[in-house]
Amino acid sequence: MAVSPGSVLVPDWHRSPEGKVYFATILRKNKRKFFGLMERPVLPPRMAADTASYKVFVSGKSGVGKTAMVAKLAGLEVPSAHHETTGIQTTTVYWPAKLRDSGRALIFRFHFWDCGEAALKKFDHILPACKEKADGILFLFSFTDRSSFNDLPSQISRVTEGAEDLVKIVIGSKFDQFMHTDVTERDLAEFQRAWRLPVLRMKSVNGPRLADGQTLDGRAGLEHVAHVLNVLAEHLWYQDQVAAGLVPALQPGAEETSPC
Repeated sequence: MAVSPGSVLVPDWHRSPEGKVYFATILRKNKRKFFGLMERPVLPPRMAADTASYKVFVSGKSGVGKTAMVAKLAGLEVPSAHHETTGIQTTTVYWPAKLRDSGRALIFRFHFWDCGEAALKKFDHILPACKEKADGILFLFSFTDRSSFNDLPSQISRVTEGAEDLVKIVIGSKFDQFMHTDVTERDLAEFQRAWRLPVLRMKSVNGPRLADGQTLDGRAGLEHVAHVLNVLAEHLWYQDQVAAGLVPALQPGAEETSPC
């Protein structure tokens, strides 16, 4: 299932005057706030918004940039060198959004679960723990590693076994190195036709910095992650509405892929 981008949420709401007020709750002096497990953005009473919480498992071969992607989504520094993640690493990311149909504002809370490939292979309990009560899975490949793209079909089948109803989104990392890509647009088009999953592209480098030359510019960084977090939020919210019987499920052949 692939929901048409912008059909559930108001696109580019973070750029609007209304949206900027909500996004100010995840920024502090133009720097992204880091939220602990029990923390959340504080809104004035007149701006009260419900929170929709989701657990998202991040899957992919070692070195494709899973940890770097989660760091970028959270507004944290992207590691300059690859280090295998040991065990399970969790990160909480908040993302305000506005529903297109009702005009209601929501705060999406994503709990990203990232695990190193070596740990997955060594410990049998790791994958079930990552999938337990998960709402969606992000499958990563690297534009600079053809084998990671070729591995997607077997990875999707293996990881989603017994959990086929989860939201599934594919993300190509290291798009900033597209000139050296091992994966072509034709490859992506053929994959989308076969699997009918949204395929997004994401850069794996840090964004602009503030005047001090050290601190990441949180507001500017929103532009680099909005397309990923909005698509993820749309699919997860739509899945909930279908499960609740509030909207009809997309019929086979009616899916639309995301060209982001």
